[in-house]
Formats: sequence, structure tokens, C-alpha cells
Amino acid sequence: MNISITQVTNTIHLRNLRGDILGGVTAAIISLPMALAFGVASGAGAAAGLYGAVCVGFFAALFGGTPTLMSEPTGPMTVVMTAVVASFIAKDPENGLVMAFTVVMLAGVFQIIFGLLKLGKYITLMPYTVISGFMSGIGLIMVILQVGPFLGQANPKGGVLAIVQNLPNLINNINPLETILGVLTVSLIYLTPKQVKRFCPPQLIALIAGTAVYLIFFHNSEIRIIGEITLGLPTLQFPTFRADLVQEMVIDGLVLGMLGCIDSLLTSVIADSLTQTEHNSNKELIGQGIGNIMSGFCGGLPGAGATMGTVVNIQTGGLTALSGMARAGVLLVVIFGAAELTRNIPLAVLAGIALKVGIDIIDWKFLRRAHKLSLKAAAIMYGVMLLTVFVDLIVAVGVGVFIANVLTINRLAEIQSEKVKTIDTPGDEVLKNEEAKQLLHDANGQVLLLHLGGPMSFGAAKAITQRQSILDNYKVVILDLSDVPLLGVTATLALEKLVDTAYEKSIPVFIVGAEGKVQQRLQRFNILDRIPLHHRVATRLEALQQATQLIHPVVLESPASLVP
Repeated sequence: MNISITQVTNTIHLRNLRGDILGGVTAAIISLPMALAFGVASGAGAAAGLYGAVCVGFFAALFGGTPTLMSEPTGPMTVVMTAVVASFIAKDPENGLVMAFTVVMLAGVFQIIFGLLKLGKYITLMPYTVISGFMSGIGLIMVILQVGPFLGQANPKGGVLAIVQNLPNLINNINPLETILGVLTVSLIYLTPKQVKRFCPPQLIALIAGTAVYLIFFHNSEIRIIGEITLGLPTLQFPTFRADLVQEMVIDGLVLGMLGCIDSLLTSVIADSLTQTEHNSNKELIGQGIGNIMSGFCGGLPGAGATMGTVVNIQTGGLTALSGMARAGVLLVVIFGAAELTRNIPLAVLAGIALKVGIDIIDWKFLRRAHKLSLKAAAIMYGVMLLTVFVDLIVAVGVGVFIANVLTINRLAEIQSEKVKTIDTPGDEVLKNEEAKQLLHDANGQVLLLHLGGPMSFGAAKAITQRQSILDNYKVVILDLSDVPLLGVTATLALEKLVDTAYEKSIPVFIVGAEGKVQQRLQRFNILDRIPLHHRVATRLEALQQATQLIHPVVLESPASLVP
């Protein structure tokens, strides 16, 4: 089997070289402060954030399926990675960090598997209430994780719950100077004029300004900074497992992989809307998987498609995967040559940048109006958000999807049940043909016309089954399937039982309009074999004519009887 380079790699050409380079450089400027902030926030170190931005950014761009997508460590991925790093270091101080990077590689493996199985188009088929609650929960976690650094202290061990419980103690031990730097950082990000934002990202302005204020005014104060970070070629992290932690590592890898898929594909949809193109979701998952495997191997954070970088890349002229590769190249130069420049960045400044990211992740627009749209939707969204923050990401998504699907299934069942109509009088609105109305009138309530409309799945089965209890009131049953495009297994079984019950009571059955897939489904269940050929008709009128004939047969008098 011959496979061309274009089937493996993303869209790359040199016709838009200037635009791609400009887009990549601009996206790199935005990525730098975020990568440093996420690296520190995760507990893996600032260098891990930079290595993640380079590895995921380069390989996802090269092998992905969205030409303009910028991939890097993102807020949601960092939140999960923070928990992974803390958990494994606590259980194995010596090898915990290496095992955390192994989890990143496992996440990449799962993403490649999802892509090869062509699950891309199904990944984002999730109720918006669940996605909104999940993302808002992640944003809230990101905000809570910055409380300690923002107040000039290390967060207490024990995750989000421990931080919330120790909040009074954190406030009592506040370091005012670090908090001032944090407030300054957040203020600059929010207050940077739009005209300035067009030329320079506010995160970079805040990073430079916050560091400058520290160096000029607080250099001799007790303020925590990044310090020496070993940049240059990374130390390769080979996969490391521990027998009693394998299951936890696999589950964490699956969570990271799924989250990365959702994050990336949602951003790909945004890129499509801006460029009027269509991404290859399965190929994108494979590219993201390769990127995360390489990131974990180089000791980097996991990454996914980043909305901000992608939008900026497109707006500044990026059209092909060269822009993402150029962005990785710029960050690589930083890794090799800017170690001295990054060592004096205060942790409070990075906390301020990460705090703003967390606030932006929260779905404020839906939070404000969810209760007005639907109380059930609001309950699901808030429930998923709270479970995400205080329990577990998998539990939150699992419970949210289950409840949302149960409610959806219940509503679909109600809609389908309404489409199962029992007609035995000529006044029903389904009957529009005057002759059909007259025939039903002549039947005098002895013909049951069961009209099914729309797709019939298990939601309609109960309504069909309930009609069995009234069969004794009729002499003929007509099953009108002319408006049914799809017949599910459960609904078919209900029809089968109704037909069998009718024949047990010696009630003849007519079937109307069973064609195509509906006819095939009835044949597979041998339902058509039980019904005489002349009782399988094309129109409702024809069925009513024959049914009326069965109830009121026309007896032709013989010639002999006419002799006086």
C-alpha cells in the first residue's frame, strides 16, 4: 500500500511563507509567558512548560489535520497534569515526576488510537451542559491553584480542597509584596488598551513589567522567583512504571488523552470557522498524540490546540502548518538562549497570568443564563462543575453525560410516544382524504388505525405495547408505517408482539407503506411472513377499503335467487 507524504503530514507549502512565519512568531510571543506560567503551576517546572510548547507545537503541526492550529500546554491540560504530578511525587518521590511524564506519553498513545479508530467526529458529541460545567470546573481549579502563589506562599498539600480549607491561614500569612506583583500582573492584562493588544499580547507586557518592577524596587526583598532553570537539550524521560501504580497511570493517561482530544477538536472547529476550511479530526488526533508522546519523552507538559494562539496565528496571516512549526522554532531559540532572562521572573507574576487564564476558561456566558434556559440544564452544569472541582474529572464527566443522556432519552421517548397515534374515528387530523374518512366512518369504530410517524426507536416501544390492551375492541388492525423512515430493534419487537397478539385474538392485520430499511427490518424479524401478501398495501386508503370489506362484506345475489 503506497502512502504519500501529504497523507501523513499536515498541509504545508511555501506559497504563504511570509504569513506563516509572521503568524508563528506572533503566536510564540503569546505562548512564552503562558508556557512558563503553566510549567510552574503544574509543579513540573518552567522548563517543562517550554519543552511542552515546543514538542507538542511542532509535531502536532507537522502531523495534525488542522493547518492553522497552534498546540501547546493549555489550562485544562495543566490542571490535570498538576494533579498527576502531585499524586505520583507523593507516592514515589524518586520516580514520581518521571512517571508523570510517562502518563503524558500514554495520553499521546490513546490519542493516536482514537485517531486510528476514526473516533474524531464522536469525541465532541457531548452535551454542552456537560462541556460547560467541566470547563468551568477546570477554570475554577486553575484559579484556586493560584491562591497560594498569588499570596506569596506555596499551596498546602492535598489539592483544591486543602487550599480552600486553609484559605484563612494563607490570608493571615500573606506576603504583601508578592501579592502586589500579582495584582499588577492581572491589572495589566485586563487594562491593556485594545490598540496595544494588536501589536503585543498583554501577558507578555505583564510578564516584562512585573519582572522589571521586581528588579527595580523589590530585588532585595523576600520574593520567590523562578531561579536557575536548566535549558538547552532536555534530559530524555524513558517510560517508567510501577506495578501497583500501572492502573492509575493508564486511567490518568486516558483522562489526559480525552481532554486533549476535546480541547483540540473544539479549537479546530473555531479555526474552520475563521478560515472557511474543514479540518481532518482523526488526523488531528494522531498529530496531537505524536506531539504528546514526544513532549513526555522530553520532559514536557501535555498540550492541545490553544484557541488564543490559533486565532492570533490566523489573524496575522498563518495558513499552513509551517506557522505552527515556526512558532516551535522561535520557542526553541528561547530555550537555548534565554535562561538568564527567565530566572528573575517572580512566581507571583506567573500566578497572575495563570489566574487570568483560569478566569477566562470559566464559561461565564452560560453560567449567567443557564437557569433561565432550563433548570435541568443548570443543575447538570453546576453539578458537573462542582464534581470536577471537589471530586474527580472522570466522575464529573461520567455522571454529567449519564444524567444528560437519560433526560434526553426520556424526552425523545415522550416525543416518539406522541407520534404513535390510535385512530378509530374520522375526525382525526391525520386523515385528510375524504374517502378515507368516510370508510372509517362506515367501519363504525371497529377498525383500529395505528399511525406511526418519524423514527421509531425504543422510545416508542412502550406506546406501541400499550395498544395491545385495546385490541379486543376492534375487528381489524391497520399498522400505518408510511411515515416511518427508521425502525429500531425495540420498536420492531413491540410491533411483532402486537401482531402476534392480534392473530391470537383472530384479528386480521394490515401493514401500510413498509418500504426500504423499514421493510428490511420487518423481514429480518419475520413479521411480514406472518401477514398475508394481500394485506401488505401501499396506501392507507387501500387498507381501509379492504378492512371495511372484511367488516361489511358485499354479498352478490345469485341469478337463481332473482327468479320469482
